[in-house]
Amino acid sequence: MMLNRRAAADYGEVMVETGVNQANPTQLIQMLLDGFIESIDVAEGHMRANNIAEKAKAISRASRIVLGLLDALDYEKGGDLARNLSELYSYVTRRLLHINLKNDIEGLHEVRSLMNEVREAWSIIPSKMAAMRVTS
Repeated sequence: MMLNRRAAADYGEVMVETGVNQANPTQLIQMLLDGFIESIDVAEGHMRANNIAEKAKAISRASRIVLGLLDALDYEKGGDLARNLSELYSYVTRRLLHINLKNDIEGLHEVRSLMNEVREAWSIIPSKMAAMRVTS
């Protein structure tokens, strides 16, 4: 039974690595945002179960994802959009610190909502780019 779980875990890791290797930059950002939202959902479950250590791990993962998104911003090409995202990501990072310290479930909902809006915006980019290529 343990072997089957390990094989499934290994398969999952290969599938994630394959997905990352084959993804374009937009898809990578979407994957990171999905990972953020998943981490927030996990943190909420641990918070409700009063599992402080696991909650902290999930929030830490979410924070690392936001910092990665922040580091990936291209201020030359992105201009005002990159600066606005930088401010949002910085705000989310500060909120995550507060959420972790205060076990603030409402704060989790707030940052999930904010980042979900960013995720939704990134999800329409491929169709917008395709439409631009057709009209060019």
